[in-house]
Amino acid sequence: MLPIYLVNNFGQFNHLIKRMLRDLDIDAEMIKNDTPPEKVADSCRGIILGGGPSIERANFAPEYVDLGLPVLGVCLGLHIIATRRGGVVKKGAMGGFGRVEVDIIEHGKILEGFPDRISVWASHADEVKVIPKGFTLLAKSNICGAEAIANENEHIYGVQWHPEVSHTEDGHIVYENFDRITKELL
Repeated sequence: MLPIYLVNNFGQFNHLIKRMLRDLDIDAEMIKNDTPPEKVADSCRGIILGGGPSIERANFAPEYVDLGLPVLGVCLGLHIIATRRGGVVKKGAMGGFGRVEVDIIEHGKILEGFPDRISVWASHADEVKVIPKGFTLLAKSNICGAEAIANENEHIYGVQWHPEVSHTEDGHIVYENFDRITKELL
């Protein structure tokens, strides 16, 4: 079975994503975001766009969204998905990392198994202000109107928070759900 590719967008938590995937027995390989899309397209079963400091340093990561593979974006990864598909990302009201209470409006496949309210760890220095056409709002908070979005038809998902950090309650569920989604499409 092909691995899931974790795209390193220079974020401080990418190693924690990789570790969580390993601990969950999810076969994953970390790749640089300057890997040509044609090398990515046929060599993995899904893509996780990791976080990072700046969308300007995303290199080929936006092109990975269009490969027809399941995609999960985490923080900056969500922003890459949103801007690639015509959404708008702007400066958020709160910078820095901290605890946020998130209300799940629609669980969809990626948030299946979570209660209707979860406590997560997130940065809101930048956030999705306009959701791309074809995407559904899955979750919001009193800080951010788009904490999670999805395009179920294309199997593209994004979360503002970091499921891989210990401060996020049951964050592993996001990665387990994504793993299941990729396997269902094989």
